[in-house]
Amino acid sequence: MLRRNRLAALAGAGAGAVALAGVAPPATASPAPRSPSVQAAPRSAPAIDWRACGDDGKAECATLRLPIDWSRPDGPAFGLAIARRKALDPDARVGTLVFGPGGPGDSGVQRVTRIESGIDRFSDQLRRRFDIVSFDPRGIGASHPVTCSADLVRAAPSPMIKSAAQFRATLAHNARLRADCRARTGPLYDHADTLSTVRDVDAIRAALGESKLTFHGSSYGTLLGEMYAETFPGRVRAMVLESVDDHSIPDARRFLTSELAAAQDSFDRFVAWCGRTQECALHGEDVRGVWRDLRARAARGELPDPSTPGAALPEFGLVLMAYKRFYGPDWAQLASTLAALDAAPPLKPGTRTAAAPKAGETTTDPFTAQFCSDWSLPVRDYGEYAKIMRRTEKVAPDMTFARPVMAISACLGWPQPVRNPQHRLHVEGSAPILLANAVHDPATPYAWAKTVERQLGPTGRLLTYEGAGHGSYNRGPCMQNTIDAYLISLTLPPRGTTCPA
Repeated sequence: MLRRNRLAALAGAGAGAVALAGVAPPATASPAPRSPSVQAAPRSAPAIDWRACGDDGKAECATLRLPIDWSRPDGPAFGLAIARRKALDPDARVGTLVFGPGGPGDSGVQRVTRIESGIDRFSDQLRRRFDIVSFDPRGIGASHPVTCSADLVRAAPSPMIKSAAQFRATLAHNARLRADCRARTGPLYDHADTLSTVRDVDAIRAALGESKLTFHGSSYGTLLGEMYAETFPGRVRAMVLESVDDHSIPDARRFLTSELAAAQDSFDRFVAWCGRTQECALHGEDVRGVWRDLRARAARGELPDPSTPGAALPEFGLVLMAYKRFYGPDWAQLASTLAALDAAPPLKPGTRTAAAPKAGETTTDPFTAQFCSDWSLPVRDYGEYAKIMRRTEKVAPDMTFARPVMAISACLGWPQPVRNPQHRLHVEGSAPILLANAVHDPATPYAWAKTVERQLGPTGRLLTYEGAGHGSYNRGPCMQNTIDAYLISLTLPPRGTTCPA
């Protein structure tokens, strides 16, 4: 979860509401209350008008026209972009596998249409037996993207809030950004929550002619899968949730504590690797001491930004850079980068930051529209914020200001109640759900997967990868073959199954 987009700048209505169209322009309806019960059976859906697309021309793309507000199925609509690659062996075809992209902000269409870092995510066995389908979630990519002023997005205050004045400035900026994004995007901005996307996925299932859903969700896409199983349990054939979100965490303190503890665990493993591995560019050095010095230099504006010659790398940017390397994990590259930064001469005071966008430019920024609608993490005032950060500093002294802090700061002041607040997962009547998580995942802690497994009860089964990194499906034949066997033949691994690093 919590991936790229924003960080670079710092069913009651059923399938009868599905139509085929180009991407809809922003509509002008007013926000509506939460959708009512959605257990009614969907009406028949029209055939999808596929067209050739993709890097090799062998994928197919289409657009579904869906309601912005599922409680008003005949109201304003938007275009949901979807993509498909047909099963390579039609005679052995099981059905359709729908992939739920992560982020918030990842493109499922690109996952299908691209060859490298795209469809190659799926094993040859899955591609032989399933049509692979994914989509750009509402507000993302080609699905009516949330659009905002580039100036405002770039002007976001640092999540490293150090005073009451900075806290107030963050609240004011967030309010301006919300108003700007809402004005440019239209009513979909207020309907970008995952519960709304659940209805979109069910519309995809119906339009594909599948009586039940076979689903693989990754990272933030696991929240989508969890809520689909909760909303439509009888429509699940098989579901794999990889790098699992726990949507029952009740408040900002516990959210940050659990997230940053996982980030610190990844940093600790990196330090240990450097200590025992001569290939580490910092082998034989005090890695934590080097890290503390780099953070201090970044805080003073003296650290050069490797990605922007002549610009200063802020402290939050430094921590974010390291945190992203833990996803791989790519410890060797991180060590080389830190060694180069340590050897770099200090920048002179007043060094410029990255170039600003031209006045009037816009950018897509779906993060707050989705994440802040899915998570109620209010912080009352600066005193409470500072108390939370003192707590997280004890838990994560090296990674106190990792990426999850941005999730809290970006949502400060978000109107309450949110559309899709946290709650304990309650699934009854679903097919088994296979969870997959690394023990040392920096973004979706292993403890989250254990909690979701407990909440699912007999429905849940956790497959553990004993290594590190975010995502585990492609971590070797044990993980991949076990997950493939469930998706293809519904064969579950025994409880407590682990795969070696």
